[in-house]
Amino acid sequence: MDKKEFWQLIEAAKEISKGNQALQEQALINSLAQLSPEKIIEFECILREYLIEADHFNVMAAQKILNGYVTDDSYLYFRCWLVGQGEVVFTSALRNPDALATVVQEPYLDFEELLYVATQAYEKRTGTKEEDNEATFPRDIAHSRGLDYDYGSVTKGEDWTENQLPKMLPKLWKKFGAT
Repeated sequence: MDKKEFWQLIEAAKEISKGNQALQEQALINSLAQLSPEKIIEFECILREYLIEADHFNVMAAQKILNGYVTDDSYLYFRCWLVGQGEVVFTSALRNPDALATVVQEPYLDFEELLYVATQAYEKRTGTKEEDNEATFPRDIAHSRGLDYDYGSVTKGEDWTENQLPKMLPKLWKKFGAT
């Protein structure tokens, strides 16, 4: 699987789901389960690459404005949500997180479930459970390749303080941050 195929799967699932993340998750699992186990593993690896790429203080600032707080988990799930929005929204948000003001109509729904679609598809495709042989599962293989979005990633960019947010991301602040 290459990045083009990755984004095609994300876009197709998003289109089918019409904004319902449970449907998007299921569509991804179903699509991935039709692929070879190796392609499912590559999907997981590419997902992790994008989660690491999105680990930037500017993206975190956008999440802070949208959600009102940032924790390790909420920040990870926000990056999952960004990936789940498709390539155009994702790349645009990485270039300029303030562009999310035109995409988000109300505070986002996180997309934690995206973290598990490859494992579920792999189980469906191979008939094995993760606990049967963890070393062969997508998450473990990706982790063994150094693709760790929790501890292997260093947040890029410059940290910020809350009082900088209105000037950093004025459109998002005007829409969601001003109280």
